[in-house]
Amino acid sequence: MSARFEEIDWRPTPLGDISLRRRRDPASGSDVYEVKLGDEFLMSSLFTAGEIALTRLGLAGLPDGELDVAVGGLGLGYTARTALDDSRVRSLTVVEALDAVIEWHRRHLVPLGEGLTSDPRCRLVRGDFFAAVDDPAGLDPHRPGQLFDAILLDIDHSPRHVLNPRHAALYRPAGLRALAGRLRPGGVFALWSNDPPDEEFTSVLAEVFTAPEAHTVGFENPLQGGTATNTVYVAAKSR
Repeated sequence: MSARFEEIDWRPTPLGDISLRRRRDPASGSDVYEVKLGDEFLMSSLFTAGEIALTRLGLAGLPDGELDVAVGGLGLGYTARTALDDSRVRSLTVVEALDAVIEWHRRHLVPLGEGLTSDPRCRLVRGDFFAAVDDPAGLDPHRPGQLFDAILLDIDHSPRHVLNPRHAALYRPAGLRALAGRLRPGGVFALWSNDPPDEEFTSVLAEVFTAPEAHTVGFENPLQGGTATNTVYVAAKSR
């Protein structure tokens, strides 16, 4: 049995101090992994429904056949793991800005790390997703200019609540057009948000993509009681 609480790693980053912690959940007796940036909780293995739904909703409408998928933000790996569980996915490129997060997975310090890093379809790329969208080389420097069937983004809290002011430009029409340029015709952009559905942002998506939808994802919140929600936006590039 693990200790009741352990700080597995802590280090400074350009976004602030980041830490990986493990604690034992008194209700279930299982280990819960948490990531904090400064004093703010970024993610927890106790709440993964939104990350899983991001992938499932993002890939649901794509045709059968081999898919190339990109994920912005590695986190604890649930979005990436769900993508690899889809038999259509032949390649997965995960762009992560923080060395520490990639290292946690490569050192198997988080539960999904070994499975992700040992899968030959999965490439972990150290880089700034937002800068890479505008870079001529694209999201994967090993495959310059590659286009994807789906881009799944889970970095900011929401289009209105970003971790870095530079990120805000992506959620405007020009930024979304640049992102659409990384998709094949008919490809899908899906975005996780911690805020309720935002009609104004859905309208911005509609300027660039076809038939954008905002899906509400509900899940139990044992810490606060009752049900909490995330939002997953899904929009397709025209064919």
